[in-house]
Amino acid sequence: MMRNLVRKIFSSKTGFEQNLRNVLGYTPGDLQLYRTALSHRSVKEGSDQNNERLEFLGDAILSAIVADYLFKKYPYKGEGFLTEMRSKMVNRATLNDIALKMGLKKITLYNKGDNSLKISQIFGNTLEALLGAIYLDLGYKKTKRWVNKNIITPHLYMDDLELLEINHKNKLYGWANRNGKTLEFETLDERLENGRRLFTIGAVVNGELVAEGKAFNKKDASQIAAQVAVEKLGIGT
Repeated sequence: MMRNLVRKIFSSKTGFEQNLRNVLGYTPGDLQLYRTALSHRSVKEGSDQNNERLEFLGDAILSAIVADYLFKKYPYKGEGFLTEMRSKMVNRATLNDIALKMGLKKITLYNKGDNSLKISQIFGNTLEALLGAIYLDLGYKKTKRWVNKNIITPHLYMDDLELLEINHKNKLYGWANRNGKTLEFETLDERLENGRRLFTIGAVVNGELVAEGKAFNKKDASQIAAQVAVEKLGIGT
């Protein structure tokens, strides 16, 4: 029995490493660093154990890399255009979609029994945390090459992004106005999680709750709720 248990533990570790290498395209130097990057707070409460600090770092690194990319790609465009394009490239919904396509869901450690996580953007957040780990492991130049090769080139098409509407609240308000419906965004819940305030915002149409969004600020939570509502109501499809 003990031999089987040891074999199971080592095989799971090997499986994790192999899946991680498949996502990264290289062998990680510090496996524990990457394991932390892939650990959601729902399974690791300590700030030194979950990926929130690495998410903060990865968000900044990604923003800098994308800003550099856009600055060079569009030499004659103004600040407003560049800022909007960066927002489209790094918004939570886009990153979450990319993370799922990359297979991060298979190796992210999170509480699969928490139904609220199914409508959140935790895999996009995990991708940012992973970038934080890559930066600490490889440095800025290699991280920049990795982002260009694995995120920008295969997943972000500039022509499509220029036409993309990312303000789902505006789209939902426009739909409500055209159809004579009342639309409100209500705070359904507000609680502290690991020292951070987590908001649950609901998109309410004609007094009926249509969708919910969770985030650590009301703006992001309402955008997530609006996106879910837009998809659920089939607006623009």
